[in-house]
Amino acid sequence: MLMACVAIVLGLVLLVWSADKFVEGASGIAKNFQVPPMIIGLTIVSLCTSLPEMLVALLAALDGNNNLGIGNAIGSNIANIGLVLGVTALIAPLAVQSKVLKREYPVLFLIMLLALSLMWDGELSRWYGLVLIVGLVLLIVWLLRLGLRERDSALEAEFDDVIPKNADMKSSVLWFVVGLVVLLLSSKIVVWGAVEIATLLGVSDLVIGLTIVAIGTSLPELVASIVSVLKNEAELAIGNVLGSNMFNILAVLSMPALVAPGEFDGQTWTRDMPVMFIFTLVLIVVMYSFKSSGRISRVEGGLLLSGYVGYLYLLYIQV
Repeated sequence: MLMACVAIVLGLVLLVWSADKFVEGASGIAKNFQVPPMIIGLTIVSLCTSLPEMLVALLAALDGNNNLGIGNAIGSNIANIGLVLGVTALIAPLAVQSKVLKREYPVLFLIMLLALSLMWDGELSRWYGLVLIVGLVLLIVWLLRLGLRERDSALEAEFDDVIPKNADMKSSVLWFVVGLVVLLLSSKIVVWGAVEIATLLGVSDLVIGLTIVAIGTSLPELVASIVSVLKNEAELAIGNVLGSNMFNILAVLSMPALVAPGEFDGQTWTRDMPVMFIFTLVLIVVMYSFKSSGRISRVEGGLLLSGYVGYLYLLYIQV
């Protein structure tokens, strides 16, 4: 148990560090190729922040464990809204005026409905994985067109602020490679520790994925959102969560579907998917507005965080 706990802590620390370096490297490479900040922020940064979840799900699926990856994807989406946005809004209220982000809300909702429709029968097949991959490609294409077409000065300025300014190609490629290698190694460590803890405690891999692993892989979003709001960049904090949640469903869930297809824990459908749907719907209701800026107040942030703690308590009671 001690070795497994050390592996989890060490793996998650390395995961957070390597994810940050990988994003830095990927953004620096794109910057050197004169890619606009809007494109980098909407696609590269959002996709890279979901890379820890993708690698954990892939490595778990390669070991024949699809529940850990599924739990990680769903648990990360719940944690991104309840924990990340809840804590961030408690630090400072989040007000969003970006029209680009407001267009992402209904897309996230549609992606949620797609996931619900694919998983209703309690089984993930390779066909479902292919559907998710096609959805991922369509999402990236849509974000690219949106980034090229829209001129959102507030959001673009915030994206430009987090992209490395003077990163040369050599150092960017170096951090890209180092980040990717450490991401792979740390993901393997996290998967091993999670499976060991689940076995020793007698709980399901799904629950470990929903809790320990999901919170750990959501740490990059939490750190990025807190830093953003301290810099008065609420648009970036919300954008990180929206982008990560869309990519978590399409990219992360496709890993177990393609690599380890088959039945998954029934509680995913009866308990965890509805909770993810409710959290997402609450976020859309709170933030979606055409006439004025959406806003998450400190009170609403506290309610989101309380809801997340309540969900963890529900898992504890059931276990």
